[in-house]
Amino acid sequence: MPSLAAGLPPKFDAREPAVLADPYPTYRDLRAAGPLCRMGPASYGVTRYDDVAALLRDPRLGSEFPEQYHRMSAGDGPAGRFFSRIILYRDPPAHTRLRRLIGKAFSPSLVRRTRPRIERMVDALLDPAAERGAFDAVTDLAFPLPVMVVCALMGIPESDDALIRPLALDLSRAFAAIVAEPDRAAADVAVEGLRAYLGDMLARRRADPGDDLLSLLLAAEEDGARLSHDEIVDNAVFAFFAGFETTTNLISTGCAALLDHPDQQKLLRDDPDLTPGAVEEFLRYDSPIQGVARLVREDVEVGGRAIRAGRVLVLLIGSANRDPARFDDPDGLRVDRSPNPHLAFGGGTHLCLGASLARVEADVAFRALLRRFGPLSPGAPPVRETGGTLRSYASVPVTADPR
Repeated sequence: MPSLAAGLPPKFDAREPAVLADPYPTYRDLRAAGPLCRMGPASYGVTRYDDVAALLRDPRLGSEFPEQYHRMSAGDGPAGRFFSRIILYRDPPAHTRLRRLIGKAFSPSLVRRTRPRIERMVDALLDPAAERGAFDAVTDLAFPLPVMVVCALMGIPESDDALIRPLALDLSRAFAAIVAEPDRAAADVAVEGLRAYLGDMLARRRADPGDDLLSLLLAAEEDGARLSHDEIVDNAVFAFFAGFETTTNLISTGCAALLDHPDQQKLLRDDPDLTPGAVEEFLRYDSPIQGVARLVREDVEVGGRAIRAGRVLVLLIGSANRDPARFDDPDGLRVDRSPNPHLAFGGGTHLCLGASLARVEADVAFRALLRRFGPLSPGAPPVRETGGTLRSYASVPVTADPR
């Protein structure tokens, strides 16, 4: 539970075991106490929907942090240095230029053209599950599917899958708010390994370009955008992360939610046209990204309290998406909820690059699950990952009879 200090907002530690297991009761207490909570030296969390939604678009807040911030978060190695170069932690004009170029790989039209290929991938992944009558929603579907899709978008051959998957998993751990000491060495290896792999691919694309992400970025560089080799490689590594991490967590948390709510599973099974809205509800109900940090560049006021430039605001998306001032029955799962203006993909200039891709992959995955199997039931208790900022599962065992 958050502790109160006289005259100060309540204190919140996202790494407490109870919060990692279920942050939503604590969020409820924080929202009731006020719009802000204390999260560390010179940093505050923002708890309520209206404030979070406005601040996501407020130009007085930025994402470009000093190098020492990244060293504190990820260490002094390659991962810490990598963060200071990628689009996620750049402000305009650098961010504008990078987003325009990288966004080509995740354009809605490209994603729509990729849908038939995603459908084939999902069916191939579910074939063994149909034979067994059981599967793990994380290891058998939610993790391999987005990695396969983003590899296809980048032109990475399927023969390199065994090399890429472990690096992708270790890279995802590097994006925690504070990377645990045991994970830092693996994160460094993942960043260096993916940079080397994609750097070699980029060199080959210079001689023989195609229609993949690296070729698009290379063409933009040669058209005068002045992206360096390292800029392309670093942001391709980030695009790799953006293309799979949110989707992995969305599919796994969505499966866990359906297991916990058989009435909503039946509603969705009876009306597959509800699937796109159900995906939005999974994003709201248990947001894959629980919070995003912003550096205050100019003084701002939140809930009557002045926040000075140089402070850090953590916009608590997970709390905002359960705010009863914005959502009816916020702690309930409703796959037919409409409208659903959740903030799971952020907002403003840093709206998630992989949002369109994540939505299509999740839509395909849940339609296939409910089409190919009877009622989904828990095979064993799910196991949470404990990354703090990312709300995810290590395992979601499912039993189901194939149709």
